[in-house]
Parts: sequence; structure tokens; C-alpha cells
Amino acid sequence: MRPLWKGSVSFGLVNIPVRLFAATEQKNVRFRYLHEPCRTPVEYRKVCPTCNKEVAMDEIVKGYEYEKGRFVVVEESDFARIPAETTRSIAIVDFVRSEEVDPIYYDRSYYLAPGETGEKAFQLLLQAMAGAGMVAIVRIVLRSRQALGVLRVYGDSLALETMFYPDEVRPTSELPAWNRDHKVQEKELQMARQLIENLTAPFSPEKYTDEYRKALLEIIEGKIKGEEVFIAPSPEKGEVIDLVEALKASVEATRKAAREGAGRGKRKKAGAGVS
Repeated sequence: MRPLWKGSVSFGLVNIPVRLFAATEQKNVRFRYLHEPCRTPVEYRKVCPTCNKEVAMDEIVKGYEYEKGRFVVVEESDFARIPAETTRSIAIVDFVRSEEVDPIYYDRSYYLAPGETGEKAFQLLLQAMAGAGMVAIVRIVLRSRQALGVLRVYGDSLALETMFYPDEVRPTSELPAWNRDHKVQEKELQMARQLIENLTAPFSPEKYTDEYRKALLEIIEGKIKGEEVFIAPSPEKGEVIDLVEALKASVEATRKAAREGAGRGKRKKAGAGVS
């Protein structure tokens, strides 16, 4: 795996060099949109509606819309003004018990591995956290955004779970209204509890599979074997002519025209001499 980020964990006065790796990957079946009549992949282009032209990447800048239709442009030099220790540090803010953090706050998972010269200090932090049974609330800047996170022991290493800030979690009061006054009979409640007990088992993630993805891939494989395959036509390109060959053809064409012109001139003179 290639690291996504390099920096350090700030643990009191100790800075532990670390590397950050993606812990998960999406295995969704991805589709491309095709133009139905010819089965050609549809292109998505960045177009400026004012200039009415496609825009190159080097002409694109980051703009913050502070009012409808009004922007300020943030340059790379503006990002560079943010102190380096803010962007290259995982700052431990607090230690808490993991059960105190509601899973709704979790966003993405990453692995941490020690950087150069940081192995001993990394192992010290790992063992200390494992012994205390605690997780660390941290701050980290990823993709131009400061994120809240939880640093925790995972197997023989450390995992970082980025989190949503409290104001990013929508309150349940925004849900559609529903009747919360339904009375549940004791017998119904006992049966529900019994059902829960019957379905209770140790958590074994390897026994859970994506049945939808499996079925979809079987359909796709069936179409491939049945040769229900469409090959996208290549866009027509203008004929590329070698410059030297073009010059040769032009010279030959002009010579031919000159010879034909000279021939016509001789025939006219010969005709003029006949009485």
C-alpha cells in the first residue's frame, strides 16, 4: 500500500513520525454511461458557459461562494500560509472510552504505521493505549479540511477513524413526524426479545457477503459468455499526412499541371500555324 499522508502524532511533547494508509476500499460494481444508439461512452467535460468553451485544468481555480453568485478565489499560496504543524500533525486532544463515542460520528477508516525513526515511540503509544483500554480524540488536516478523528488500537497497529463534527450530524428532530405513542403489549415485547436472543451470535465479519454485488456480477459474466458485448466505436480522426510526403505530392501535382499547361500551349501554337 502507498501512504496517503505523512506526518506525526503529537503525544504530549513527543512527536511520533507516522504514515497514513487507506484501511478500506469500495468494491461496488461500477458502470459507465453509454449513448444508447451507438454504445459509445458518454464524455463529461468541464465547460465554461460564459466563454462557451471547454476549460483546461490549468485554468481552474478554487472559489468559495460566500453569497449567491459571488465568489472569492483561494490560491495555493493561501493554503501554504496555514502553519505546517497544523497540516502535518495528528494532535491528540483527549483520551476517552470507545463506548462513549457514538458510531454515527464515524466517517472513514485509515491505518497508521510508524515512519522512519518512529517505531519505538509508535509501539509505546500502541501498548499504552491497549493497556488503558482508551481511544484518543485527535485533529488532523486531510484534503484541505481539518477533521476530527478517533485513534484506536486495531490488531497489532493503530487505526484512525475520521469523524463528523457535531454540527454535521443532523438532529433526529428533522425526521418526518410519526406516532411515537403506540402501546406495545408485554407479550409482543417478550416475543421480540426472544427473537433477538435466538439471532444473537458472535460478530464474525467474514460470514457477511455482498449478495447483490455477487448476483450482479453473475449477470454480467453471463452476458459476456453469451457475447452480449458491445464494442464502443472509435471516434473518427482526421487522416495524418506526413509533411515530406505532402510536399512530394504537392511538387508532383504542380509538375503535372505545368506539363499539361505546356502541352496545351504547344498545341495552340501548332494550330495557329495552319492556314
